[in-house]
Amino acid sequence: MKAGLSEVERAHAIYTRRNLALYDWWVFGFSNRRVWRCETERVLGLYRDHITPNHLEVGVGTGTLPAETLPPPPLRLVLLDINRNCLDRAAKRLAAFQPERIEGNALEPLALTGPRFDSIALNYVLHCLPGRLEDKAVAVFDHLVPHLQDEGTLFGSTILGKDIQRPPLARTLMALYNWRGIFSNREDSLGGLMEALSQRFRTFNVEVQGCVVMFWGKGLREACRNNRG
Repeated sequence: MKAGLSEVERAHAIYTRRNLALYDWWVFGFSNRRVWRCETERVLGLYRDHITPNHLEVGVGTGTLPAETLPPPPLRLVLLDINRNCLDRAAKRLAAFQPERIEGNALEPLALTGPRFDSIALNYVLHCLPGRLEDKAVAVFDHLVPHLQDEGTLFGSTILGKDIQRPPLARTLMALYNWRGIFSNREDSLGGLMEALSQRFRTFNVEVQGCVVMFWGKGLREACRNNRG
């Protein structure tokens, strides 16, 4: 890892073009099943339940999850990621949907144009961001909510560092990822995520599977609608 990188830069520096060639196998093939104990099919089910033809994908990886679950075009698909390599690879995979690409940091205000989205996905993003879950979830949600329809759905998943049973391999890999700055989830708790969701959505749900919590929130609370301008 290069010296002098910020915490945010350390978190996404691993996503080089070479490493992204192995991403699907490592994350969706091996890690989900053998380490985090959450089958990728469970996450795909979350997408199938909530993705819409007017969709924003935040933290795009290789584009695998929307590629498997988006309805046929025409539709509106926007990809947002801080890492140009991820954007390029996901956009290539999703080329049939003619996605718009935006390079940006979800921890900062987002300059998005066009209509608000009916669905926003945030998959395997929060555990990579620096800080306490309560703080980073608040920052990310508050930057995304202004771009979500009143009755839209924000959904995703994250790997918890607390409130779960971690098998030995999960403990080892999580400790390594936190040491290297790839993860920042030692204090990420289920309660912190639920609090962030409950403050912004009239209806929300969380489901823990292994080390992973899948979540969704739907229907913005009045305060969120009024504060977004």
